[in-house]
This record gives sequence, structure tokens and C-alpha cells, in this order.
Amino acid sequence: MSIQTFNNIFLEVFYTIMGVVMLITAFMTFNDKELKTRMGTSAFWLILGFIFIAGKYIPATFVGVLILVLGFLTAAKQVKIGKISTPTESFRLEQAKKIGGAIFLPSVTLAIFALGITQFTKINGQVAIGLSSAAALIITLVITKSPAKNIALDGDRMLQQVGPSSILPQLLAALGTVFTTAGVGKVISDGISTVIPQGNILAGITAYCIGMAVFTIIMGNGFAAFTVITAGVGVPFVLSQGANPAVAGALALTAGYCGTLLTPMAANFNVVPAALLETKNKNRVILTQAPVAIAMLVIHIFLMYFLAF
Repeated sequence: MSIQTFNNIFLEVFYTIMGVVMLITAFMTFNDKELKTRMGTSAFWLILGFIFIAGKYIPATFVGVLILVLGFLTAAKQVKIGKISTPTESFRLEQAKKIGGAIFLPSVTLAIFALGITQFTKINGQVAIGLSSAAALIITLVITKSPAKNIALDGDRMLQQVGPSSILPQLLAALGTVFTTAGVGKVISDGISTVIPQGNILAGITAYCIGMAVFTIIMGNGFAAFTVITAGVGVPFVLSQGANPAVAGALALTAGYCGTLLTPMAANFNVVPAALLETKNKNRVILTQAPVAIAMLVIHIFLMYFLAF
């Protein structure tokens, strides 16, 4: 078996496992008689689970229609949190005392396994994370002596708490490709050229860094923003002035990450932690990060000015 075939097979296996977890959530929310929006909530997770399991084998147009249905269900506020199984506070404290610092072992295992697999094999990053997650899960079950059924229960709990935000990373990554193909970068370039004086390096750098942050705030994805903003601002207003492409590009990308810290669109960074921590303010993570993000953005402008030229 070639490494490419191995990657493809295991990637589909992991997508299928994720889809099955979503189907379990669909089943549990459908049977939750107290959930007023159980039909819409169940339909959302059923459709999403179906896409994860069978998306490769159905027409892309049909998948697009299903995604629009997911968007409609979310916009109509038909996706809510139903009844979820959560341990009591006394049980949590008891388990915390019993397990102690060993609870961090699965997380460390996941990181070490993922790094080792990607460094010493030709297995791609997505499959490496999947394999590492499986290893971490096994270690978790051994440490906690938890019954296997809790895998499904905790998967359901996490999905319901995070909600529709769980699919934002995939949608936003696809949006970046759409924007690039549609020529958004050229439109931005034409608009900025009427404001920035030709040959003004500092103004070009400022527009590049702030543009990366703002577009990342809008899209929630620094990598997607990088393609559009570099084509529209970076190349004509910074790189064409003689900037070192490696230095300017690296700093532009991390300037975009300053925007990641400021947006709910970066769901996996800002919304998911708030949901899992059950904070009263769903934007608590963003509010805490904002001062650091703004300060770092200003620093990036000066770093690019002095290091890239």
C-alpha cells in the first residue's frame, strides 16, 4: 500500500468517525422531548454528519445545497443545546484528586505523537492528528477507567456546547479560495491605490499589516486572508518596494493572527474555549486578548519596516 493510499483511507475513516459522532448527537437531540427546537437541531447534526460520511461520494452542488440548509437552520435559531450529560461538581472534584496531574498525559501524548509522526514518516498532518487523537483517547480511558460509552456522551456534549461554530473553520477556509478566485485581491488593490501615496513604504506596510488583521477578523482565518491581502496589498505596495519576501510574508501572516485574537469568526480559538469554559460572556476570550492583539499589531508594523528592508 502506497503512503498516499494509506493517507486517503485513514482520512476517510476519521471523517466517518466524526460523522458518526454527529449522528449520535442528532439521535440524542431528536429524542430530547424537552428541547423545543429538537427537529431543527436534530436535522442540523444529521445533515452535517451525512456530509462528513458521504461528502466525497455525492455531487459538490448537492453538498452546497445542504450547507445552505445548515445556514438557514442556524440563522433561524433552530439549533439549540438540548439535554446533555454532565458530571456533578462533587464527582469532578473527587476525580481530580484521584487522577491528579496524570490528566494532562493524553494532551501531551497527542502533541508528541503528532509531531513524531509528521517528522519521521510521510503520513500527512491530518491523518497524524487523527492517529494521535486515537492514542490519546486510549490513554484517557486507561487513566480514568471510564466506560467507553462516555466517548459518545462527551462527544455529544462538546458538539452541542460548541454548536454550529464547529464548522466555521472549514467554511472560512473555503471562503478564502472563493475570494481569491473571484479576484477580491485586485479590487482591494485598486481601492487602496487611491489612498496610499506611491512609494511610501511605511504607509504600504501599515496597510498590509492592518489589512491582514482586518480581513482575518472578517474571515476568521489568517491563511485565507494572507492569499487575498498579499496579492492585493503586499505585492504592489510592499514587495515591489524592495522588501524581503520571506521576512515581510512571515510578519504579515502573524499580523493576521492578531486579527484572529479579535474575532468570533475564529471559532476554534475564541468561541469554542468560551463555550467549553461556560463563561457568562461568550466574547470573554476576545475581550481578554484584545489589548495584547492591538499592541502586537502595532509592533508588527515597526518590525516589518526595520527588518524587511
